Amino acid sequence: MATMFTKMLSFFVVMLLASNKNSAGLTSNPKIRCIEKEKRALLEFKEALIDDGNSLSSWGSENDEKECCKWRGVECNNHTGHVAVLNLSTWSLTGKISPSFLELQHLEYLDLSGNNFGGDYTPIPNRHLGNVSSLQYLSLGGNYNLSGGNLEWLSYFPLLRHLDLSMVDLSEATNWLELVSDKLPLLEYLSLSDCYLLNQVPPTHPFNSSLYLTVVDLSNNHMSSLIPDAFGKMISLVHLNLAYNDFVGRIPKSFANLSRLESLELKWSHVIEQVAVVLDKLSGSEKSLQILNFDSNQLSGTVPDFTRFSSLRELYLGGNKLTGAFPKSFRHVLPNLVVLEFYGNQISGMLPDLITMFPFLTRLDLSNNSLNGTIDKSIGQLSKMEHLDTSLNSLEGIISESHFSNLSSLKYLDFSHNQLIFNISSSWIPPFQLDVIRLESCKLGPDFPEWLRNQHNFSELDVSGAGISDVVPNWFWDLPPNLVNIDISRNQMKGLVPDLSSAVSLFKINLSSNCFTGQIPRLPSRFTGLDLSKNLFSGSISFICAITSPITWYVDLSSNQLSGELPNCWEPFHALQMISLANNTLSGELPRSFGNFFNLKALQLSNNNFSGELPESLKNCPHLIIMDLGENKFTGKIQPLLGSHMPNLMILSIRSNKFYGDVPRDICLLNSLRILDFSQNDLSGKLPRCFDNFTALVQRDYSVKETADFAFYSTIYLGIVLVQWKGQERGYQRRLRLLKMIDFSSNKFSGEIPQEIASLAELISLNLSRNDFTCKIVQNIDGMKMLESLDLSRNRLFGKIPPTLAALNFLGVLDLSNNNLSGKIPTSTQLQSFNASVYSGNAQLCGDPLPDKCPGEEQGGKKGIQEGDDEDWFTTPAFYISLGVGFACGFWAIVGTILFSSVSRYAWFKFLDKVADWLYVTTAVNFNTLKRRLRG
Repeated sequence: MATMFTKMLSFFVVMLLASNKNSAGLTSNPKIRCIEKEKRALLEFKEALIDDGNSLSSWGSENDEKECCKWRGVECNNHTGHVAVLNLSTWSLTGKISPSFLELQHLEYLDLSGNNFGGDYTPIPNRHLGNVSSLQYLSLGGNYNLSGGNLEWLSYFPLLRHLDLSMVDLSEATNWLELVSDKLPLLEYLSLSDCYLLNQVPPTHPFNSSLYLTVVDLSNNHMSSLIPDAFGKMISLVHLNLAYNDFVGRIPKSFANLSRLESLELKWSHVIEQVAVVLDKLSGSEKSLQILNFDSNQLSGTVPDFTRFSSLRELYLGGNKLTGAFPKSFRHVLPNLVVLEFYGNQISGMLPDLITMFPFLTRLDLSNNSLNGTIDKSIGQLSKMEHLDTSLNSLEGIISESHFSNLSSLKYLDFSHNQLIFNISSSWIPPFQLDVIRLESCKLGPDFPEWLRNQHNFSELDVSGAGISDVVPNWFWDLPPNLVNIDISRNQMKGLVPDLSSAVSLFKINLSSNCFTGQIPRLPSRFTGLDLSKNLFSGSISFICAITSPITWYVDLSSNQLSGELPNCWEPFHALQMISLANNTLSGELPRSFGNFFNLKALQLSNNNFSGELPESLKNCPHLIIMDLGENKFTGKIQPLLGSHMPNLMILSIRSNKFYGDVPRDICLLNSLRILDFSQNDLSGKLPRCFDNFTALVQRDYSVKETADFAFYSTIYLGIVLVQWKGQERGYQRRLRLLKMIDFSSNKFSGEIPQEIASLAELISLNLSRNDFTCKIVQNIDGMKMLESLDLSRNRLFGKIPPTLAALNFLGVLDLSNNNLSGKIPTSTQLQSFNASVYSGNAQLCGDPLPDKCPGEEQGGKKGIQEGDDEDWFTTPAFYISLGVGFACGFWAIVGTILFSSVSRYAWFKFLDKVADWLYVTTAVNFNTLKRRLRG
């Protein structure tokens, strides 16, 4: 009874407040003047703010200073003149909330959202807002520098109906749930999105304010608990947003009580349940539900018939684990459905009948599934369609003009990564003007698609790998002014590229893997990425001096016919992360400005004619992961900066240059190193004894440096690393991030091979050939368990081949030729499987597979081996298997015949009787004869 009385009283208060507001109204009466004390309070509030946009210019101006109720954002009560409304939303104000709010005791509506109040996370002052007990609407959302403290101040506002603290720091509010549910009994709207809330919500905690709550937004807080059952008891709930949290488990059964629910968002959570079960638990909202968003969860099962939700407008089930095909037929037509997203699942089969069941779709995303078959021409009748994405499937067949016949609203088209063939007339004029065109790996060629000529507004164009082998027409280069991204790579397009400097919005340019000729044209002065690799561009790269963009992060001009020296104008490229000039004929020294790239991750200059010493500016690249300077004419000593100033290097190649001197000990600091190639230089001295510092080559579980950056940039790297073996260069085509190799071949290193090299348990290829090492082969070489290629040829190694070499089970390439090795080659299946040339040039080396036999093997050696082989035959499993098989066959050949054939059985036993009689007669005769002789 008391509970019912409380609810009735609360309802009466709300209705009374609403009635008072409607009857009293807000000021529009020129006779009503604001209270002087409140005007001063507002002016003090203004003084504490920074108003760069001059939004508060009317506050205190000459014309309006006498009447604050006419100030912008201020409204007063029509009867009392007290300030009732203060709305400063999205005015770009900064600063702090002034204590002058103490004087605004009759304030009912306060909206300071979308500003930058708070300064350096200044807490909302409790005492400032404590006297405003009549407040019903409070919005401080979007002030990301504001801190809400412990939220105890909420208890001063028992009449609050609207509370928006989104993006306010509430990390100190450990009891936020109790304060909201117990202190705000009239609350209807609650938004605590992106507030760093306590990461757990008690699943059974009651919300005392659940009688009136219609909107709850707790999104983007990373709360990691079960979905609270209490939400299902908020019978007035209309909108519930729990997206971008870590809620786990299943949907509570109580959600079936939400008969007024219009939108439910649980995007990017961890809901693990059958999708059909989820829909059953929402059965109470079959008539009201309009938006259902379960993107990026772990829903499973086949695609259900969701048409029972008759009011459904938007359905998001992308990024789950749905399987099977779409239902052959749906129960109901959904005329209100405008958004359908099933991307990133495992849905197979044909596309559903869209035009019949969902005639007013505006957005369809079925990308990244396993759909097959053809796209029906009826899709062209979806006249409201704006966004169409079926990329990353196995769709096939012909695409004609009929597929687009009535798509006049289409803005976004993505058919990429399918097996679709466009068969469109050159005279066709599309009914749409696209903003995004993505047709990668579709068959558009061989002729250049003429229908693009009628597209004037696209901001993104991707027709890469589309089989176009035509000369690019001149009209194409008249690019739309809003074009941001163009990718026409991996075709065989021909022609000259004109001046593109007027395309000021163009940020990403990819013309790679085509047949473009001529000089590289002028480009926009500001872009983020440029890829012109694998073309026939010639001339210098002086165009680079016209680039003034501080946001350029990658430039790839590799595999062209570029020549000349690098210009000295690289200062603006502060953000550069990857630059590749490999496989050209560029020459000269690197300029001083080349290298001041603090963010650089990958530097590729290989296979050019660069000369001179490396500039000191390279020490300003501390984040380098990949540096390839191979196949040039660089000279000088290896600078210590390679180790001390580039601690993150994983791939370092200076092969085939003219570097000389010792290897600096600073190289030992590169504990992330995976590929080290110093081959074909004039380096000398002894190798540093610190190979065990290369942690990535020692430890199998070294995960610190298996970074996303390395995975990304190693795919940009050429992908084929040349391994030196017996004077030949062989391409190593394994995925680069899995290759781990060291190559010091073709230098003048001397002394001993460091014993520490045996600790490189993850090393795959080691090449120390063509040097002057004078030592024995490392005895514990079996420590390099993963070794597949080993070349120690053309040194002065002596002594015996260690038996531990035979323990390298993965060894597929071996060369020990042209040394001073001696003794017998250890006997093993592994070492004897190599060609004799592997061991040639070692005069004192003997044994199989060499023709020279070791002492003691000349006489009877072969016979002994054969006898040994015969003797060994009786100890092998094959012998016992053969013995068992033979016994079984013989046994059943006889016994089986006796058991299953009466004739055979009779003949067999008759034979046994004859044998028995013969033995008896023969034995008796012989016995009597012997007896007579003994008597005689």
